[in-house]
Amino acid sequence: MRITGTFLGEITHDIPASNWGPNEWACDFDAMKRIGIDTVILIRAGYRNKVMFKSKTIEKYIGGSILPVPFDLVELFLDQAERCGMDFFFGTYDSDTYWLEGNYQKEVDINKAFCEEVISKYGHKKAFKGWYVSHEIDSYNESVIKVYQQLAGHLKQLRNVPILISPYVHGLKQYADNPVTLDQHTKALDRTFSTITGMIDIVAFQDGQVDYHELADYIAANRELAKKYGIACWSNVESFSRDMPIKFPPIGWPEMLHKMTIASERRVEKLITFEFSHFMSPNSIYPAAHNLYNRYLEWLLQSDPARSIGNSC
Repeated sequence: MRITGTFLGEITHDIPASNWGPNEWACDFDAMKRIGIDTVILIRAGYRNKVMFKSKTIEKYIGGSILPVPFDLVELFLDQAERCGMDFFFGTYDSDTYWLEGNYQKEVDINKAFCEEVISKYGHKKAFKGWYVSHEIDSYNESVIKVYQQLAGHLKQLRNVPILISPYVHGLKQYADNPVTLDQHTKALDRTFSTITGMIDIVAFQDGQVDYHELADYIAANRELAKKYGIACWSNVESFSRDMPIKFPPIGWPEMLHKMTIASERRVEKLITFEFSHFMSPNSIYPAAHNLYNRYLEWLLQSDPARSIGNSC
């Protein structure tokens, strides 16, 4: 299996900005298309006081503290996705406050109004093929569950397209002091899925929080959980490294290939990555990402010698 999807990580809390404009993004979409990416997922359209378009909803809720919005990135991404024949999943707003403090209702209310505004602005766009609920979960968390439960139905009413989430593992690489066991992880996510069955269509588990020798067991458990509850199972193959003392360099190609191979052997349905533009692109601000792209291209051609790969810009 090859990577056929990527997050678009322009608004994050721990990755530096690329400061790209329309021309740089168009070039990067061409590079994505070149390696067969057919799905792009906006990691979040807003975060704290940042937003990707001039949103009246977010302005209403947080007032004058919103940072400037030089141009409409959501429209740009939708247009580029349509040009390149890709499906676009819209990522919701993350206050980074209310739902973490247990005030799930305010998080839901903001997102309901925000996504109504999104549909009024972009609902006509042909590439708009899915929703991504950006609130991440690693175990049973009642506040997040209530966000999922209340928001999912509203999103479906606005536009009846698949809803994606991307949980993570409370694992050693992120929580060295109290990592969960495989059994604890499985039980917690089983309880979580039992409460959102029929609401979420796709789950793409992050794969970077556990050691490489543990990954096969976790992906197998995740796939079985998704199958049990009738949810499509993708793998979010992180293209950044959690093994270095800094946040976050592009991952080494052997590690990336290992994770792709494990996910393929465990028969997940699709491989996506977080995320192409920073960590895997020939246009990335990180030189190591250029090399990762070249190694991936070489592997693609070795795996499929008849494959045609055009030139990148």
